Amino acid sequence: MSGFVIRQSPALAVAALTIIGALVLVGFLPVLWIGLKEGLARADPYLFRVAGFTLLQAGLSTVFSLALAVPVARALARRRFIGRGTIISLLALPLALPAIVTVLGIVEIYGSRGWLGGVFDIYGLQGILLAHVFFNFPIATRMILLRLAAVPPESWRLAAQLGFRDADVWSRIEWPQIRAALPGAATLIFLLCAASFTVVLTLGGGPNATTLEVAIYQALRFDFDPSRAAGLAIVQLAICAVLAVLAHR
Repeated sequence: MSGFVIRQSPALAVAALTIIGALVLVGFLPVLWIGLKEGLARADPYLFRVAGFTLLQAGLSTVFSLALAVPVARALARRRFIGRGTIISLLALPLALPAIVTVLGIVEIYGSRGWLGGVFDIYGLQGILLAHVFFNFPIATRMILLRLAAVPPESWRLAAQLGFRDADVWSRIEWPQIRAALPGAATLIFLLCAASFTVVLTLGGGPNATTLEVAIYQALRFDFDPSRAAGLAIVQLAICAVLAVLAHR
């Protein structure tokens, strides 16, 4: 029995994938039909405002996360100190935290009765950006740090022998690695923020700070308007699909 090998038929695999694809289409086509026929047909300022805010908060969250991640990753890559490994390990902590726990922590610190209450209003765009940067800045830092860790030790030694200044090290060694990591990190963070639900629902503060994900929930939960929800879902799917294609390229 030790030499017994189970061989899978390619035809069987193709048939299984075909069945799975057919089931997905059967479930998705009605939503697509309703969304195109009724949801997008009555596009109004609300739809454009929600889509615009979704892109705005996702774009700002991405920019702020990367702006903080680059210097932190650069410092962690170039310096060895006590507690460095602990800091790198803690960068993975936001990935394990439920979104609602982070939101409650932000309210506890920056809310009206929090430790830093009154610094700024956490309900609205400011609170959403704060929560998203908290979640995504560590992701970007780890992705950039991995690229910098891939630099051969010989490059650092050669830079020291040639007397490279910090500007030379940045332009010839660090920036090429960071530049290679930025598109993937930016796309991932943008998609996560565009599809954010708990953070926006809790810290949005009202209809002026609503994303497509939350608007779909509101259309079904409060208005029970399936056509509106389907139209919003199609817009969100189109945005994510474009970003996925750009990331693949």
